[in-house]
Amino acid sequence: MAIAAEKQSALDWVETNRQNLSDWHSTIWDLHEPAWREYKSAAWYVDRLRQEGFEVEEASGGMPTAFCATWSNGDGPTIGSYAEYDAVPGNNQDRVPYRKLRDGIHHAAAGHTDPHSALGMSALGGILAAKASMEQHGIGGRLKFLGEPAEKVCGSKPVHAAKGYYDDMDAAISFHPSFGGLRTNTAIWDTHCGSYWSCIYNFICDEPETWKSVGAPGPGSAHTVARAPGANDALCLMYTTTKYTKESMLPHTGTWTLNEALLATGDATSDNLAPRFSQIQYSWRAPTLDMQQRISEVLDNNAEHVAGIAHCRVEKRWVTKTRVGLPNHAMAELTYRNLELVGGPQWDDEARGFCRELQSSLGLEPMEQPILDAMIDLCPPEKGEAQLRAMLPPWQLNYTSDDYVDWTWHTPTVRLIVGRCTLKSPEGYDYPGWSWNALGG
Repeated sequence: MAIAAEKQSALDWVETNRQNLSDWHSTIWDLHEPAWREYKSAAWYVDRLRQEGFEVEEASGGMPTAFCATWSNGDGPTIGSYAEYDAVPGNNQDRVPYRKLRDGIHHAAAGHTDPHSALGMSALGGILAAKASMEQHGIGGRLKFLGEPAEKVCGSKPVHAAKGYYDDMDAAISFHPSFGGLRTNTAIWDTHCGSYWSCIYNFICDEPETWKSVGAPGPGSAHTVARAPGANDALCLMYTTTKYTKESMLPHTGTWTLNEALLATGDATSDNLAPRFSQIQYSWRAPTLDMQQRISEVLDNNAEHVAGIAHCRVEKRWVTKTRVGLPNHAMAELTYRNLELVGGPQWDDEARGFCRELQSSLGLEPMEQPILDAMIDLCPPEKGEAQLRAMLPPWQLNYTSDDYVDWTWHTPTVRLIVGRCTLKSPEGYDYPGWSWNALGG
């Protein structure tokens, strides 16, 4: 199939800059900064984009590690894309084919898992290749490239959306490396990501002295009175009560999830004083907003009751809310036709050798072709959709979560998924998580 000169120019730019893109990816991978702390990663992108001729707004939307970059070549449509660059705590792994922490780094430090280092650099490469072709062929239009921190907690995109950063785009590309064998080297057809909500409950014991003590007569001391239960007990009750009520929040269908994190617990002193403050965060995913709302209502009810039991008051603070993704068949078809022009990813002997060394380090027989076929072969959008639909109930229209969904409500958006290095598994074998991270480096 013949490739138009404009597209060939973009491909030529990618080929010329192949080593640069690899080196830049390694830079972000080595920074491995967690959500909302990606200061060096964001600064790298800002500097690179300015060197490439973009105007860059730092801390866009009031977020210190976000940015918004634009470049114009005269009149024409505005096309958008974005980089993510947050890493995941607890995934410290060096880029070697065996289990090894990075030298001098805490064992629980963040690491890139899916990996966002490749996500961001691939998207940047696409934008810079488009810019090169637009300049060479006199194509009018505007490119808009955003830095989207904290995707792992669905952080920045709802903020950028609420503040109008997506409203001037005519179309956008959301890129992500593959999550596994399903729906890879394709454009998502119908079933986009679902919704993610997250909030923090603060339990505050303002007036522990008003707890009705039955201690010794007279004023007594902190050691002789029955103190208020306080904020620690409220947190523990919230944790256990939610475990009980989770069973009854929603039917056991629809791939919804609910997780918690203990952020702060009250002080404990030798003076027998009630803990004054504690925090617990809940994050939940579901394919519909009605399901999200139901989970929120149960959590609120739990929080009010346990606060009363523990002689506390409760404050709720929202962290984020996303909607569900909207499909766009025209964008999916167009993107996949372009993907067909270039084909699926190819791995050289060095990459395959790394994979075989990793298999050997795990006591496995190295495979001649160690990389999963699905990472190489193209998958038409409707075929990938059928594969996923076979796993889901007919009523479920969205699956998992990612905050790119907010882009889909403001501009026609395609979700492009391309294969990443993923190993074939011997029958009945699951690779350890560190191997996934090592292959992403």
